[in-house]
Amino acid sequence: MNIIVCIKQVPAKDAPLSIAGNWIRESDIGFEMNEPDSYALEEALRLKEKHGGEVIALSMGPERVKQTIKEALAKGADRGIHIADNNFAQLDPLGSAKSLAAAIQQQKHDLVLTGLQSDDHGFGQTGVLLAGVLNVPHATIIMAIEVDGQKMKLKRELEAGWFQHIECPLPAVLTIQSGINKVRYATLKGIMAAKKKEITTIARESLGVSTELTQRVEKIYVPTKTKKTEFLTGTPKEVAGKLVEKLKFEARVI
Repeated sequence: MNIIVCIKQVPAKDAPLSIAGNWIRESDIGFEMNEPDSYALEEALRLKEKHGGEVIALSMGPERVKQTIKEALAKGADRGIHIADNNFAQLDPLGSAKSLAAAIQQQKHDLVLTGLQSDDHGFGQTGVLLAGVLNVPHATIIMAIEVDGQKMKLKRELEAGWFQHIECPLPAVLTIQSGINKVRYATLKGIMAAKKKEITTIARESLGVSTELTQRVEKIYVPTKTKKTEFLTGTPKEVAGKLVEKLKFEARVI
């Protein structure tokens, strides 16, 4: 069973972020594997251990992204593919999906896994759009995968503690929910073995994918902290009515 895992490199959780136009200043911060994608990688490795085949780690970005690919190789992925693009952060989800799809179509595969969303932009769209571009079935928020021949039995997380059990044919694209498994650490043996594993680099421009944006981030900013106290007056009934109004239309929590 050949599985491709789409992995994104994102700013480290403890990185001191500063704004630079419509994105952050990347020059002085550290980067790490997107946490939801680490769960997708772990699930791919478990499927490989059970059904055989290979796991390919696919990532897009500048040269530093290779470090994240190497981390995936150290954990057990068989080889990596790096789509080289210094300006990938400016792509919208559809542009990212088209670029990933173009690289995926060059590989023999049965299944594509992604994390549910990225820790930086957090759009949660790329995996679903990827399935559309590849024209294959997809399912989202996956909590369990059981492969049975050329189909899968899947457990999806819904709202309010509910779950949905469905069947899906292969090939397919699945977006994995964080917490589906316990992510493994790279062993010393795995780190040493990763040095001998192949990482193929493809220039994104060579994929022939349109970069025309379908959506654009106009502005990012740090939320301003403000304090405001307002006293509600009147009878208990009137105060309760005013409070409900504010919770509905100002706080928007009910």
